[in-house]
Amino acid sequence: MNEVFEDLRAAVFSVWQRRWLALAVAWGVCLAGWLVVALIPNSYESEARIYVQLDDVLADQLKIAGGTEREITRIRQTLTSSVNLQKVVRSTRLGEEVTTQTDMENAIAGLTENVTVRSEEDNLFELSAEIGRGDLSDSENAKLAQSVVQKLIDIFREENLAGNRGDVAETIVFLDQQLEERKRELEAAEQRRLAFEAENPDLVGGTGTLSNKRQMLRSDLRDVEADLAAAQGSLAAINGQIASTPRTIVTPGAAGGARGALAEARGRLATLQARGMTDSHPDIVALNKQIDLLKTQAANENPNVTGTPNPAYSSLVSIRTERQANVQALSSRRAALQAEMASLMASQANEPAVAAEANRISRDYQVLKDNYDRLLQDREDMKLRGQVENERSSFKFEVIDPPTTPQKPSAPNRPLLLIGVLFAGIAAGIGAAFAIGLLRSTFATTAKLERALDLPVLGAISNTMTDAARDLRAKRMKYFFGGTAALGGLCVILLAVEFVQRGMVA
Repeated sequence: MNEVFEDLRAAVFSVWQRRWLALAVAWGVCLAGWLVVALIPNSYESEARIYVQLDDVLADQLKIAGGTEREITRIRQTLTSSVNLQKVVRSTRLGEEVTTQTDMENAIAGLTENVTVRSEEDNLFELSAEIGRGDLSDSENAKLAQSVVQKLIDIFREENLAGNRGDVAETIVFLDQQLEERKRELEAAEQRRLAFEAENPDLVGGTGTLSNKRQMLRSDLRDVEADLAAAQGSLAAINGQIASTPRTIVTPGAAGGARGALAEARGRLATLQARGMTDSHPDIVALNKQIDLLKTQAANENPNVTGTPNPAYSSLVSIRTERQANVQALSSRRAALQAEMASLMASQANEPAVAAEANRISRDYQVLKDNYDRLLQDREDMKLRGQVENERSSFKFEVIDPPTTPQKPSAPNRPLLLIGVLFAGIAAGIGAAFAIGLLRSTFATTAKLERALDLPVLGAISNTMTDAARDLRAKRMKYFFGGTAALGGLCVILLAVEFVQRGMVA
């Protein structure tokens, strides 16, 4: 710790012994630094806040708005686009010295770095421009910054209020041209399709339609076969009922009962046979014997005995006729469907190239038709959007805070730079005096000499001065402190001048 203290005391002594050198270096560094700071032009920043409303109830309901997020991104990009910045350069003092394309590109590049757009919220934007040209005064730089922001706002307003309608009109014209081309292509495809269908009616609509027809025919054929089976079952049932029903009703007389009994026995026999009984069944055998006996009796019966027609038999015969006609019609329908199915299968199997051509023609026509319908819908939507833009624009632009002329520079921070130069000068003076002390082989303290030589130091002789030398040293100290105070006072004067100049900016 003692060694550190000794080194510190030696450094202070070395600097103090060369204080005039330190003061001279400090003055030189401060003067050079303050001159550099003075040559840096002041930059003035003008700010404005704008509100852009893109929401519209009608446009959202019709689903024709361009999308709020996409529009917000477009606003950020178009506000500081190269085209807009070029218009700003040409319409302000920035373009006074622009004579070539290179000068214009340099001016646009510089303005791009100095113009910023910040989004505070979804629809609120802060636009700022910083201008600091050395050939212009502070008031001129401030006014130029305000002019740049105002011009950007004017350009943005013109492009979005009037430009949206122009974009819609140009888009409608483009869609009309595309629709006309698609219409001609669609008509040509329609003629090709009609000509092909006239030559190949079975392949109308392509192989996809042919497959659909085949599936429909199979479905119809299954339905017809099911209906035919049901109709045949109904016909078989009615035939069984007719077989068991007598044609006439015999009214037996005194000797005429045998014929009625014979008819009744035959009816029972038919009923049993309809149930599936064979001739060897006991009931069938007994009934046959009874019928044989009744035949003999009926032959001996009076021939004048008569009977009346059976109405049930007549009704059953009518029903049978109707069901026979239904079975015949269903059979004819099944045969027709089978023939048509065979024809379709033969067309697809025998002419695969024609079927492929039919598929291609149908596919091309459908693609062209879908594109035409989509373009037509887009054009109608765009027309409706144009009407909404004209009658009730979804774009609303409002300047919340207009661009004002800045009263103080945004850069550089000259007061801080002036004070920083002062401290840098002082540090440079101290550093120069300390460095010179290190270069010279002297010892500030006896302890340092003893450590350097590794020999004991017996003592030190103090500096003795006469009265005249003391007066001269006191006078020089006054000069030194005066020079130091003058350096600080000059810094204070420069700070005061800076604040006065800031107050003079109109």
